[in-house]
Amino acid sequence: MLKISQLKGVAVYAPKGGHGKSAGTYTRLGKIHNTVFAPDGKRVVGFFVARPDIAGMVKREDVFVALDSIAPCDGGLRVTKGDESFDAAARARLGVNWDKCLIWAGMDAKTTEDKILGFVNDAEFNGKTGEVSSFFVGDGGTAQALVGSVVIPAGMLRGYEKGFMIVAPEAAHMELSGGVAGKAGESYARAKYEGKKVAEKAGKAAGEAVDKGSKALGKQLGRTKGMFSSFMDEFKKAKE
Repeated sequence: MLKISQLKGVAVYAPKGGHGKSAGTYTRLGKIHNTVFAPDGKRVVGFFVARPDIAGMVKREDVFVALDSIAPCDGGLRVTKGDESFDAAARARLGVNWDKCLIWAGMDAKTTEDKILGFVNDAEFNGKTGEVSSFFVGDGGTAQALVGSVVIPAGMLRGYEKGFMIVAPEAAHMELSGGVAGKAGESYARAKYEGKKVAEKAGKAAGEAVDKGSKALGKQLGRTKGMFSSFMDEFKKAKE
């Protein structure tokens, strides 16, 4: 099983000469920037790869690379399927509703009863099929560092709604994954108690932060405009 946190920043290499070249020589495309999930949220379909700026000055948009088009290599991951690995061709081949695909990382999470749980900071999935086994939700601060994140099985996911991951009410009672205190071998009960005190002190501020969307990095792709032009279109713009 893989975690999206393990893949963030990993280098991706494409055939030298551009998309679709089949020669055995590879060049660095960029680094994994975000993980993209299918509309139901329970399966990883690919990644956004952040490319280096042109001449160190012109910002380029991320390239989408399908999960089934990459394989491990020395120093990172390599693209294996040519042009159909990328962007529009990959999306068409996968047959997913792109506008409803999701980026869970950074999205606020709450139960169907509107209990705020924190925000999604990780997900564990099968590297071959993309199927998600669990999500990790925390506050990203002191409480999370102390006792870890809440581990929510993928079966408790109920979907996406207005900027939130929606999960079953039972998710509010799931066990923590363990943080600094757990790793240090301290009593789990004590760690949980201390984490609760920290969370209570920060409760009001945390609530206000969620209301303002300070952690709202996750998104449904159809709600974000202008992010997904093809490599060649972007290259032409930069050249002009």
